[in-house]
Amino acid sequence: MQGCAHVLKPLLLLSTILAASPAVAQTGPVSDADIVVTASGVAQPADQVGQAITVITRDAIERRQIVSVADLLATTPGVTVTRNGGIGSFTGVRLRGAEAEQTLTIIDGVRVNDPSSPGGGFDFGNLLAGSIDRIEILRGPNSVPWGSQAIGGVVNIVTLRPTEGLQARGNVEYGRYDSLYANAGISGAKGGLSGALTGGYLKSDGISTAAAGTERDGYRQYGATGRLGYDIAPGIGIDLRGYYADSRTDLDGFPAPAYTFADTPEYSTAQELYGYAGVHATIGGVQNVVAFTIADINRDNYDPTFGTAPSFIGRGRSERYSYQGDWQAVRQLRLVAGAERENTRFNDGTTFADTGITSFYGEAIVTPIEALTITGGIRNDDHDAFGNHTSVGANAALALGTGTTLRASYGEGFKAPTLYQLYGPYGTRTLDPETARNYDAGVEQSLLGGRARASATYFHRDTRNQIDFDLGTFTYANIARTRAEGVELAIALKPVDALTFSANYSYIDSRNRVAGANFDNDLARRPHQTVSATVNYVFPFGLSVGSTITHVGDSFDNAANTVRLDGYVLASIRAEMPIGERLSVYGRVENLFDETYQVVRGYGTYGSTAYGGVRVKLD
Repeated sequence: MQGCAHVLKPLLLLSTILAASPAVAQTGPVSDADIVVTASGVAQPADQVGQAITVITRDAIERRQIVSVADLLATTPGVTVTRNGGIGSFTGVRLRGAEAEQTLTIIDGVRVNDPSSPGGGFDFGNLLAGSIDRIEILRGPNSVPWGSQAIGGVVNIVTLRPTEGLQARGNVEYGRYDSLYANAGISGAKGGLSGALTGGYLKSDGISTAAAGTERDGYRQYGATGRLGYDIAPGIGIDLRGYYADSRTDLDGFPAPAYTFADTPEYSTAQELYGYAGVHATIGGVQNVVAFTIADINRDNYDPTFGTAPSFIGRGRSERYSYQGDWQAVRQLRLVAGAERENTRFNDGTTFADTGITSFYGEAIVTPIEALTITGGIRNDDHDAFGNHTSVGANAALALGTGTTLRASYGEGFKAPTLYQLYGPYGTRTLDPETARNYDAGVEQSLLGGRARASATYFHRDTRNQIDFDLGTFTYANIARTRAEGVELAIALKPVDALTFSANYSYIDSRNRVAGANFDNDLARRPHQTVSATVNYVFPFGLSVGSTITHVGDSFDNAANTVRLDGYVLASIRAEMPIGERLSVYGRVENLFDETYQVVRGYGTYGSTAYGGVRVKLD
């Protein structure tokens, strides 16, 4: 671990925030009343789950006035975010120091990691918050219910869901860089029919992607989500869900004659389409779900200097057929089992490849006594290219009558080689899957009748067979090994109804474990320490005010640890005032003190920015 001085700096910052701020952050421990699905793939009360999960609700998204989901995730425990420039630029989310490509992302039941990208990751740069109702972040490997890519953890996103009656919401805001953001949604349910629809638009002149550049690189997105449900009979129904986004991002490149990172007229486009169609039926006490999902992603890069044809294309598509059964055998025993078949393909203009994977898994959720829940499971994946792989996992939660909950888990994760790594121009068809083993243990304490909650978690993860580019053979190979361990602390307070406060501190020591020149070096762009605190206060006359402060520690931009990225502190303030029962006006200032910083060497970041808007709700 680092020296005491490096640990004390963020802890002192956190203590200062706690002492001085009349406020709250929404990223504290999960309430026992929460229902989560990322632990086992089925809905469970949070106090029956032994894994570390953070839940973010729609109320928190609106209170924080969030536009980009990545900006919200960056203030949660165990999460680090890097963005290559302004909004819309490639954005990676790392959980507990794992690679961004090792984060499994799910939107409305669809696994949306991109089969056409070299590492098979999901780009959070185009994911906006306007349509989202709820986010669950599970930290740590969890391949038993979720399969490939869940090495770092799982980010599960749920868009607008219908409730009884008819509701509508919308907001529009404007701010620096000629930024315009608008979003609207309508939902409702009556009898056995329910539905929801959202639409959104964002346009911004942006900042220069190259930190040394002067030309602004803009961004534009329009998108929509929808869902429809119909109950055919008691316990039997169909569910349809869809997500679409069309984005354009201006880029910078390496123009002649200097070939250094600078302003260029390059840009990229992306069209994302995700769909879910499922049937659920309860038969003989077993809740059955049969579903088909599709993720279709088209990416194109253009350089007008060389003409109108794309300089790069990426076409990724995955189709998944799945069955899941959920049976409460007796009060003390719940059994979950499933089968899946996923087919993926990609095309980069020169290479076309496809593959598939067939999976079976089973889980037992046992409650031997009322306070103790033990979950264990096993999964087998049979990949068309690398063959069979088996993963296991187990966790336990002990909820004591004193408001104390003890948690412990062991989880395994694996990540199948991507189509590019297998069949691309530098591919190797004999690659093995990346694998990880993780264990963690934690304690959560509820005080003051639930108005105060605090938690502490220790974790350790070893990852083997990581796939990296081998400079000796100029091909992809299983040559990387990493280790990560650390501590996550969180607190949430609501001393009175008008005041909320939450804060978290993460220490993550993630290191290269491959023998050689970089052995035991820090992994690139993985700060050891982060601190975040959020406060909110509502005055009796309705005005809501709040602030968020985040400290990110030093890190390195390269594997050799020769290029340092200095740590930084970002602060924001915000306010919202209702006008009548359905309308409110709001505004915020981000990077309040105009901090100069970089999260990726050579790429630009935002200075101080201000935004104002109007929000409406009808029900």
